[in-house]
Amino acid sequence: MYAILKKEITTFFSSPIGYLVVGLFLVVTGLFLWVFEGEFNIPNSGFADLAPFFLIAPWMFTFLIPAVTMRSFSEEKKAGTLELLLTKPITTLQLTLGKYLGAYSLILIAIIPTLMYVLAIYMLGNPVGNLDVGVTIGSYAGLILLASIYTALGIFISACTSNQIVAFIASVALCFFLYFGIEGIAAYSSLEGTITFLSSLSIKSHYESISRGVIDTRDLIYFISVTAFFIILTIWRLQKNQYTYVKKISNIAQPLLLFIGLLFINYAGSLAHKRYDLTQDNRYTISPPTKELLDQIKSPLIIDVFLEGDFPAEFKKLQNETRYLLEEMQAHNPNIYFEFSNPVEPGETTAQVAGQFNEFGMTTIPLKVKQDGKETTQTIFPWATINFNGKAVPVSLVKNVVGSSPEQLVYASIQNLEYAFAEGLNISLNAKTKRIAVLRDNDELPDAKIADMFRKLGDTYNIAPFPMEVANQDPEKALKALQNTFDLVVIAKPTKAFTEQQKYVIDQYIINGGNSLWMLDAVAIEDDSLRNDAGKTVAFPRDLNLDDQLFKYGVRINPSLVVDLYSAPLSVASGEGSESQYIQLPWLYRPQVPSLNTHPINTNIEKPVRFNYANPIELLESSNELSKTVLLQSSIYTKVEATPREIALAQVDIEPQEADFQAGQQPLAVLVEGAFSSVFTNRVLPDGSDKERFRESATNPSKLILISDGDIIANELDSRGQPLELGFDYYTRTSYGNKEFLLNAVNYLLDDNGLINIRSKEIALPFIDSQKVSKEITTWQVLTIGLPLVILLIFGVIYTAIRKRRYAR
Repeated sequence: MYAILKKEITTFFSSPIGYLVVGLFLVVTGLFLWVFEGEFNIPNSGFADLAPFFLIAPWMFTFLIPAVTMRSFSEEKKAGTLELLLTKPITTLQLTLGKYLGAYSLILIAIIPTLMYVLAIYMLGNPVGNLDVGVTIGSYAGLILLASIYTALGIFISACTSNQIVAFIASVALCFFLYFGIEGIAAYSSLEGTITFLSSLSIKSHYESISRGVIDTRDLIYFISVTAFFIILTIWRLQKNQYTYVKKISNIAQPLLLFIGLLFINYAGSLAHKRYDLTQDNRYTISPPTKELLDQIKSPLIIDVFLEGDFPAEFKKLQNETRYLLEEMQAHNPNIYFEFSNPVEPGETTAQVAGQFNEFGMTTIPLKVKQDGKETTQTIFPWATINFNGKAVPVSLVKNVVGSSPEQLVYASIQNLEYAFAEGLNISLNAKTKRIAVLRDNDELPDAKIADMFRKLGDTYNIAPFPMEVANQDPEKALKALQNTFDLVVIAKPTKAFTEQQKYVIDQYIINGGNSLWMLDAVAIEDDSLRNDAGKTVAFPRDLNLDDQLFKYGVRINPSLVVDLYSAPLSVASGEGSESQYIQLPWLYRPQVPSLNTHPINTNIEKPVRFNYANPIELLESSNELSKTVLLQSSIYTKVEATPREIALAQVDIEPQEADFQAGQQPLAVLVEGAFSSVFTNRVLPDGSDKERFRESATNPSKLILISDGDIIANELDSRGQPLELGFDYYTRTSYGNKEFLLNAVNYLLDDNGLINIRSKEIALPFIDSQKVSKEITTWQVLTIGLPLVILLIFGVIYTAIRKRRYAR
């Protein structure tokens, strides 16, 4: 067997055609990856990974490997030496394996120069070395396994004909069919079972899983068994006229039995399998909460994805990552079926379809694309719909980060993919069971200013306003309605003091196990009050009559202002009339608070949370057992200013001195958990309350989050008065993490920790250094295309010289 293997390699490299085949493979692959414009161009993709190479490799292998294997047995048959080989003291198995391993070794040799691409990506990463090694190893493993099937297939075809051209064409056709054709047939099938069966036979579905760094034992069994299948067929073909026991089995029966055996092996392997995610960030490992949702699906669930078409590289990445996530979900539960389609069908215009999407609240994205030196606008439909039990739930594939670059937009969207689909599945599978009360009648933020937050929460929870004026008239009736109906109370920036009856209702709601989210301002000051001729105003304490209640709960908001060197700017109009422009002034009363990553609520919030005239929260010693967790706090360079005091825009001209900012980190958001005690203990109860129903302390624990800024939940409005995305600054076009933080807070208060964990999942996509690419692209194009050819040429010269010297003796 070794002699045959050696002969195959020697014969291949003794001919110029061998070098031509490998060289052509390297040149064509290099041109597609590093020179030609298109979806396979690595520098233009913006991402430091080799995904384009592993996407184009099956196409290259479809022609490369048949070119290598076409002569394996065909040449022997044509020369009449096959019968001579079969009479030698080697078995047919040894002969077949010798031919197979010889051809396979040549393919592996051809792959080795592509490691230059790994070096290029490693050096072009931002920072240098920003390369996911696990994905790279898994991808090359998939490439090697793909080569094993193609090689075994090519050897089999070569054993069936004495014509090398016929062997080449037949091998190309069969490789194409097994990789692309079966998948294409499955796409046109309307039967779910047929789709699953055909997809399991396709090489493409198994290769793509491994090529992204996910090792599944089912895929390994598939590649090994299919390779063995073609090797056995080759042995059968060679033995056909040699042994009588082979003759007894018909030409159709034997391969049929082998095929049935192949199906049985793969079916048995699917009954108990393991998946190993080699990616550094476990990108393709579905979170346990998502798995729980998937396990609830007992009948077919269809996901239509409208992200199909010719997109720029960034959105191609989003398309691929969406497909990969859905494939992982489908691998967990076969009842999930998905299809990518272009919503604009023949005969329709993009504007017509966009209008239909907008009617259902599914907004499109106009994307500027540069092609052939011209800039055109392309409309993207970044949506999917989950169809289950006659209900269609839209899923946004793009996380709206207004003002961000395409790369940032796609990165944030990929981070959010699993959460987006998990939320959609939750809506599809589970009815809204939890209710949130938004307290009214104490001059809280108007509906338009909290619209975006509660529009998002409304997808998962029932939202309703709760009039606190009822508490003044009948506190027990109000308490009963609040306690029996709602799971969470939200207090969003009240500016009018609470009455004792209102406090009683909130207090007893908490004592009876209710959860609450408080967003309060202890100081009265607004940005608008500075926009006057004098450019100044007075900040003074705001009495909400809640100090004693919060004190009893172990916290207190001091009526002071937190001034932080790490702050967001304030936009102020400069000029008059139509010539006025907004300029950004450094405004230290707007702390930018990064995520602490100390609790599920504040974990992996990418952008800082912006506060506006926040107040320091003091954590007090509690007589009862209450757990307090600081969720957000100012930076170490903080100053605390007492009120009342004058605040003037002229302060921006004063250079802040670091020595004045030594107050240390001030808590701005605090979580309090445990069994609370009533503020009305040992006090006269307000009028209208029932002493018999009054409870001094809680029997069940509850949760409370206190945030010392009412504007943390306030979204800005555009020029037409329409709500903008929460956390988006209309003038600076900057997005902050307010929405993510508050969503996590609400989910935690309502015990939806699964959604928090999914949203907090961090995906680290490696980016290419675009500046380095623009400067060094020519160098890397020469290295990635030219260097492998130089190495191949040097190898050829050395190999030929050694061979001549040996035979000259």
